[in-house]
Amino acid sequence: MKYQEALDYIESLNTLGIVPGLQSIRELCRRLGNPQDKLRFVHVAGTNGKGSTLAFISTILRCTGYAVGRYTSPAVFEYRERFQVKGRMITQKDFGLFLDRVKEACEDMVRDGLAHPTPFEVETALAFLYFMEKQCDIVVMETGMGGLMDATNLVTTTEVAVLASISMDHMKFLGNTLGDIARQKAGIIKSGCRVVSMKQSPEAMEEVRKQAEELGCPLQVADSSLCKNVKYGIKKQSFSYGQWKNLEITLAGKWQIDNAVLAIEAIQALQETGYQIPEAALRKGLKETLWPGRFCLVDNKPIFIIDGAHNEDAAKRLAETIEFYFTNKRIIYIMGILKDKEYEKIISLTHSFADQIITVTPPDNPRAMHAYELAQEIAKVHPAVTAVDSLEEAVEISRLLADKEDIIIAFGSLSYLGKLMEIVEKQAQKGSKKNGKSR
Repeated sequence: MKYQEALDYIESLNTLGIVPGLQSIRELCRRLGNPQDKLRFVHVAGTNGKGSTLAFISTILRCTGYAVGRYTSPAVFEYRERFQVKGRMITQKDFGLFLDRVKEACEDMVRDGLAHPTPFEVETALAFLYFMEKQCDIVVMETGMGGLMDATNLVTTTEVAVLASISMDHMKFLGNTLGDIARQKAGIIKSGCRVVSMKQSPEAMEEVRKQAEELGCPLQVADSSLCKNVKYGIKKQSFSYGQWKNLEITLAGKWQIDNAVLAIEAIQALQETGYQIPEAALRKGLKETLWPGRFCLVDNKPIFIIDGAHNEDAAKRLAETIEFYFTNKRIIYIMGILKDKEYEKIISLTHSFADQIITVTPPDNPRAMHAYELAQEIAKVHPAVTAVDSLEEAVEISRLLADKEDIIIAFGSLSYLGKLMEIVEKQAQKGSKKNGKSR
């Protein structure tokens, strides 16, 4: 099918919602020849930071020369970002061709009286099929939600299971305690694989250790408090960790050093299993890693940052980073949140840093919280809040409110940040052209 037809088909499946469990994805992949069994994986789970960690690991491996598959969600700019090989997105043609094969298998299941796989199950099966056909040496893949009952957990050939920061999220599906959630996340650990975990809270760490011990898996803990010579910045950050001296990353945000350390431990675990990853590739990969939408600088005058702080833990990190980088600065927020997220906690943790707050409705998302509803919630604790009707209006108003020395930060749901970034960049280009003509 053509690319737009393929997107429309995926969109049409959204009514199926989220159905945790492996029964459907197992049957779907069986009908496709179990492509996942012909691949090797670095499997990443966690609440916050798993995407950035995945980006570091996959970029380092690509710099080494491996044919690396990369499966992520959600996309920020372009749907096809989810499926990458050697740093390149799947082509529109290939996406249509591979989806045809998956769709046919889904229709066979329905004819046989089985439930139609969910959108995420369809995408995951497509990813396995695509990476197999492209003969990937290794696939770096993040869970969609949780771990144990996530569609990606069909895999059995995991080389390294990676646990990023674990906190409260998706309680409806994963449980109401941190221990319950950690148990679900640690479900990606497979017998015979190596386990690398960020240093977690005691409750979460206990569950990770328990799962690793039960399956006889060696566990490495990434502890960023052991970093030395740490230098923070918005455009560049550097640190030393263990044997690695003066490493550099270009991802901003204090927590990105945590994620980089986790990726380094994962790379060391891969080296111990036989992967040849020289120091030069590790350094180059860390420095070249890009991960849009995570405390990402998109304009300089004024400074305009976007960040996917969409739950309590991410909001805490954002608040800490604002306080660290922008003390005594005037700050303007653009906020857009999904209604099933912990919006009250996000507001509570972040509102005090803002001089003005603009709320938006994340477009084309049935789970979006309306801008006016969000503004009403914010107004309970902050006097200067305005709801607007579009992302374009939000960007225009934020620029009108901001002087050159002020800071604009757009955050919340990742589902709207890609579009917002495009708008910011277009308006910046228009502004630079006007300034050029007026000279």
